[in-house]
Amino acid sequence: MTIRSIVPRELDYYYSNWQMSPGLACGDFIYMTGFTGSDRNGDVPADPETQFRSAFRKIGLVLAEAGLTYNSLVEMTSYHVGLRDHLELFKKVRSEFVVEPYPAWTAIEVAGFVAEKAVVEIKAVARRQSHSG
Repeated sequence: MTIRSIVPRELDYYYSNWQMSPGLACGDFIYMTGFTGSDRNGDVPADPETQFRSAFRKIGLVLAEAGLTYNSLVEMTSYHVGLRDHLELFKKVRSEFVVEPYPAWTAIEVAGFVAEKAVVEIKAVARRQSHSG
C-alpha cells in the first residue's frame, strides 16, 4: 500500500515546521492532523466561531488537495477547551460543513492546546469512494 503526504500549499508549514503531514493518504483513507483555528503565525482569534470556521477550512484544504469534499468525511474527533460553553455554536458551524451521511463524531473536553488561546482542535478521517460502490 502506498502512503503519501497531502500538503496543500497554504498548509506547507505543518510539513516543514512541525514535520507532520496535514493529511496522509493511506489506501482509500485520508488521515488528517488535528487543526486548530490558528493562523500561519500561530495567532489565534479570540472569537470561538472564527476559530471553528478556520479549523474546518483547513480540513477543506486537505480534502480539496486530495480531490475530495466534506461528504468524504467518515470520522471526526473534536477536542474542546470549554466544551459545554460553546458546544451549540460548534454544532451550528459544523452543520455548515458536514453533510449526510454524517461522519461519526466524538467531542472531548481537554485542558489546553499548544496554541494557547485555542478552544478547539479537529482531526478527521476521509475515505475515497471505491470503484465497486
